[in-house]
Amino acid sequence: MNSLYVSNVVDLTNPEKNVIYNMTHEEAVNIVRSGDVEAVRKIDGQFSLISVDGKTIRMARSIGRPIRYFIAKRPAGPNLIIAERIDAIYDYLKKEGLDDQFHPSYTRMAPAHYITKIELLGCPDPNPVYNRFFTPERNKFSHDNPARIGENYIGVLYKEIKKWLQFRAKTGPVGVTFSAGIDSGSVFLLTYHALKELGESPSRLKAFTLSIDGDGADLIQARKFLEALNLELFLEPIEMDYSALDWKKAVKVVEDYKPLDIQSATMNLSLLQGIRSRYPDWKYIFDGDGGDENLKDYPIEENPELTIRSVLNNMMLYHEGWGVESIKHSLTYSGGLSRGYMRTYAPGDWLGFEVFSPYTLPNVIEISEGIPYIDMTNWDHQKLYDLKGQIVSHGIKAITGMEMPVFPKRRFQHGAASPKAFSRHFPVRDIAYRKEFLSIYE
Repeated sequence: MNSLYVSNVVDLTNPEKNVIYNMTHEEAVNIVRSGDVEAVRKIDGQFSLISVDGKTIRMARSIGRPIRYFIAKRPAGPNLIIAERIDAIYDYLKKEGLDDQFHPSYTRMAPAHYITKIELLGCPDPNPVYNRFFTPERNKFSHDNPARIGENYIGVLYKEIKKWLQFRAKTGPVGVTFSAGIDSGSVFLLTYHALKELGESPSRLKAFTLSIDGDGADLIQARKFLEALNLELFLEPIEMDYSALDWKKAVKVVEDYKPLDIQSATMNLSLLQGIRSRYPDWKYIFDGDGGDENLKDYPIEENPELTIRSVLNNMMLYHEGWGVESIKHSLTYSGGLSRGYMRTYAPGDWLGFEVFSPYTLPNVIEISEGIPYIDMTNWDHQKLYDLKGQIVSHGIKAITGMEMPVFPKRRFQHGAASPKAFSRHFPVRDIAYRKEFLSIYE
């Protein structure tokens, strides 16, 4: 190994945030160093991994663990800085007197599900090379048995929840950020079932629902959901004043400017701040993020770039965007949930929580990509949107025996506050979010 190059790589990530079940951190890093994509896929858990081998640096991540990087120039050669956040890179450059080289658009985000390889050669350094390590087989299930698909899908999700409870959140309370939609509802019921099956007390569990100024449809929905199952004692409303909403702070925390993600992050930040003020030592939070992406449950009509054919024909479009080789791929960010998951990860990390979104794990995504959506919907939008409730409720029934209430889809940011409070707080034009983001580094 060439120490000259190694000394020019600064890794500011925290390996302790990784959750790997089947090997040590060092073993996982060695697999990434090998560049063997099939071996990297066998790393079980969620991770951000960096290997340095002379001038060759490889990075690999799952959706749940961000990686950012920046190449600064020193007289002796390039200096690669790797971190979870843009501001961590900026702080390092300031400390080293290199911040005059910095602009947030010069940073890069490693995409989930790829090995990102960088060769530190000098000036100019070449673009990264991407090698996919996660390629789920599509359309592998029979289209005429949604109940069996649901049992497979939710069965794998349940295994991931149980593993996290057994090997990570082993003690102490666990909370679910709970709107009572399909995603958070299913995660709550599976966590409740898992605690009982593992011989743990379900009293460890709480369902936290945000309500701004005592308003919002989510709290009403949460009560209906839990009352239908005689589980209402687990509900804990987090009632916050309108003044607790701060989209500008969310921009700073998430380090992005996409309106829907910032709106979601604003509500998430308010909810988690409410939990933190009430419970100073609370650590573990479950989240349902990723469920919409897995079962392609977004209103296609709201995005002029999308058609139902583009959504159903492109593998993991909502997870990864248009792909690293496409002209629409951002140089500064990765695409889809690989980028957008910062709306969930960053507020939790900022406030000292460990947030776990089991729907984002490759083992779960792999099942969802095997669903034959075209055969099951015949390109019908409404059938696609209805399919999610059918599959998940079938799966919950098969795994837990419970009949899960299914409500129409509503975005988190629209359910936590009244429409009037929402429109009063959030800018209408996208440019306002972009300006706020850039102002951080003026």
